[in-house]
Amino acid sequence: MTEEADFSALIAEGKNNTNVRCQYCNSLMLKAHEGVYSKEEVEVPLMMQKQDRTADSLNTEPLQDFWLVKDMMTFENIGFSNTVDGRKFLVCADCERGPVGYHDLATRHCYLALKRVVHKEA
Repeated sequence: MTEEADFSALIAEGKNNTNVRCQYCNSLMLKAHEGVYSKEEVEVPLMMQKQDRTADSLNTEPLQDFWLVKDMMTFENIGFSNTVDGRKFLVCADCERGPVGYHDLATRHCYLALKRVVHKEA
């Protein structure tokens, strides 16, 4: 179970009201008003994996607040990583840190985790 975060200040009319950037290199990932707020709980691999894990296991955490992007061409800057269980993980295309969300191969929709990015203009 995840802690409840209040992201209401980031949402205007169901969309992101500011630009979305990488928390590490500040690269612009998504412009304001391009993502639709979506709440659903999904297990996403941790950005930093523990050293003692086995080669075929990923340490994950449940995330539940996402920006839904229906067309991957909407992103300003995003990369794709490994595919696991019908999902490709999203990473910053500049610094390759992530995953910051996932791409559902069945629906072709992308989900950018609010907890894994920063929301600011510059």
